[in-house]
Amino acid sequence: MTDIEIAKRNLEGHSICLCKNGEFFTDDGRGISPMMRFIAQGLDLDGYSAADVIVGKAAAMLFVKAKIASVYGVVMSKSAAEFLEKNNTPFSYKELTGKIINRRGDGVCPMEQTVENIDDCDAAYNALREKMKIIKK
Repeated sequence: MTDIEIAKRNLEGHSICLCKNGEFFTDDGRGISPMMRFIAQGLDLDGYSAADVIVGKAAAMLFVKAKIASVYGVVMSKSAAEFLEKNNTPFSYKELTGKIINRRGDGVCPMEQTVENIDDCDAAYNALREKMKIIKK
């Protein structure tokens, strides 16, 4: 079984599952918070495969920044798929959608809005970090 298959199999009940060489771990944080935390902690995720419940462009950019080897999204936005493809990161999804909607269901996810016009992963990470600080206030 491949790492992405193991990650997909163990995603149920969690928000994200990362796997490398058959070893996996999960996290239950909301949205992009697990990946933001992993990157801030300096976790070496190079070569891991990631299965995530929702993959928008913000998450896709964090996966590329962390050098994730392949990505699966239960729901994936078209902009995420385009970004992953442009960055030669293999991906698959259960459902492809035009936009990732916010938690209230009345507009686009604020993290997606934050990276909409950004193409650099480091710039996206910094912009997302600032946006999360504002949202937490």
